[in-house]
Amino acid sequence: MEQNNTVTEFILLGLTQDPMKKKMVFVIFFIFYVGTVVGNLLIIVTIKSSRTLGSPMYFFLFYLSLADSCFSTSTAPRLIVDSLFSQRTISYNECMTQVFAIHFFGPVEVLVLIFMAIDRYVAICKPLHYPNIMRQQVCTILIILAWIVAFIHSTTEIMLALKLPFCGPNLINHYCCDLQPLLKLACMDTYMINLEWVSNSGSICTGSFVFLMISYIVILHSLRNHSAEGRRKALSTCISHIIVVVLFFGPCIFIYARPPTTFPIDKMVSVFYTIGTPFLNPFIYTLRNAEVKNAMRRLCHITTTSESRR
Repeated sequence: MEQNNTVTEFILLGLTQDPMKKKMVFVIFFIFYVGTVVGNLLIIVTIKSSRTLGSPMYFFLFYLSLADSCFSTSTAPRLIVDSLFSQRTISYNECMTQVFAIHFFGPVEVLVLIFMAIDRYVAICKPLHYPNIMRQQVCTILIILAWIVAFIHSTTEIMLALKLPFCGPNLINHYCCDLQPLLKLACMDTYMINLEWVSNSGSICTGSFVFLMISYIVILHSLRNHSAEGRRKALSTCISHIIVVVLFFGPCIFIYARPPTTFPIDKMVSVFYTIGTPFLNPFIYTLRNAEVKNAMRRLCHITTTSESRR
């Protein structure tokens, strides 16, 4: 820890150094971030206020939207604000906090996606046992477990980051603090730390993706025995989930499950799963889900009626 004190702040190079492109970055990602927060908050409010969205699937969707908002907030505001300034510094403590936040809210989202897949598997493959298996108490325990596991993971990651001694340079070729760009600045042999990092984050991303894809293959295979209407409804829900899984885990695996090498495309890939996917999730789940859309219409109607009466 004594060695870490030789560098008290880092300079984030961001996505670009070009002044015109930096203005474009500000506009584009400001829209993305506002859309992410508004879209996910709309889902959260709709699920909380609707009596028709009380099933476990929407219980987990509520927490997915919450995790999306927090996950995007851990990186997007810094990227947006930094695009307005030529000198983009971040203190050592702020940098470590960002590492912790990214590796806390990311795993929460991963685990909620896994729980949503389990919910769909039980609902489609074990319909008679669904009410007993996916009880409210069980769903609540699963969400608490997700927060606990995410905290353990992020604590492990931040401990790895705190082991790194920094004695200069302090230029981070990224728009946020994460272990991969920090490893390049460390004044030590980082082979073992990188191995721990890949075995931790990389195995979580890859293992979760494989588990989810196998789950949905089993679910889709079992739909052969359902009625045409049942298949249509189940397919609509499952396809939405599969789209989210591919969009989120594809970039994650590319970044976290590989040897200690960097590519020019890394920053754009990171943008896709830290900012892009949380922005797209509300559209994916609402545009393909009639129940959510109907609940949102009723919520808007009630709000409009209340305002008109005033």
